Amino acid sequence: MASTPLASVEAGHQGGIRLEQGNNILRVSEATGPGRIFCDDGLWGNCPLVNGLLRPGYAVLYDEPFECYNAAATTGDWVLTQATAGTAAISTTTPGALTLDTGDSTIHHGVNLQRLKAAFIPAANKSLWFEATVVLGTALDAEIFIGLSGSNTAIISAGSLVTAAKNLIGFSSTTGDAVMLFNSVKAGVANTPPASPVTLSLTVAHRLGFFYDGLADTVQAFVDGVAVGAAIATANVPKVAMYPSFVCQNQAGVDEPTMTISALRVFQLR
Repeated sequence: MASTPLASVEAGHQGGIRLEQGNNILRVSEATGPGRIFCDDGLWGNCPLVNGLLRPGYAVLYDEPFECYNAAATTGDWVLTQATAGTAAISTTTPGALTLDTGDSTIHHGVNLQRLKAAFIPAANKSLWFEATVVLGTALDAEIFIGLSGSNTAIISAGSLVTAAKNLIGFSSTTGDAVMLFNSVKAGVANTPPASPVTLSLTVAHRLGFFYDGLADTVQAFVDGVAVGAAIATANVPKVAMYPSFVCQNQAGVDEPTMTISALRVFQLR
């Protein structure tokens, strides 16, 4: 499709370059530092992804294509802990996806999965973006966690999200209906999750993410690129190493739920 880039200097954006193509906007700014590139859309709208690619040392980018999966005990990037049963494997039906399977139809059985070789630490001036695209399979009656967590082999135990003395930021469901809540827990001090921002589906993938603002020291949840709920304040924002973490366990003891992750990205300023 042919396009004509438009360059202009915006009010209050001196030295900026604005490029437009259809409804997409790319803005390059040199007015606020050594140059940052933004887009005007959703969770990633204020994330300087391109700058992270162009300037080594500017940020940490973990962009998981799920072209391979290794949970070997000593050499693997992932650590899989079974609650008696459960597996994780590259999907054979969706390219670039990982499927977690509860393994059987017994209540609370399933998978606790963490990438313990990718640590992220919320800190002052070190803003962080997280997003995973997920869809459920077989049934909705699963115990689910999607987000960042400190090292923990039982993020959900006996049907409940474990928060005592724990650190995590992410989405969870333990009610067996795929109704997700957004949780942020700092050393056991947990936020009070508002009404559910999303219910996961067996047919439609949803993007679940959040933005940690390193200036305001708050966390904002996003669903499908749209901010949901109010920002979570400092008291509930953990400041320790956390890792991409997923849980898919059986909630009802009837079916064998699965969860497929078809995209995972974490970006943090250094």
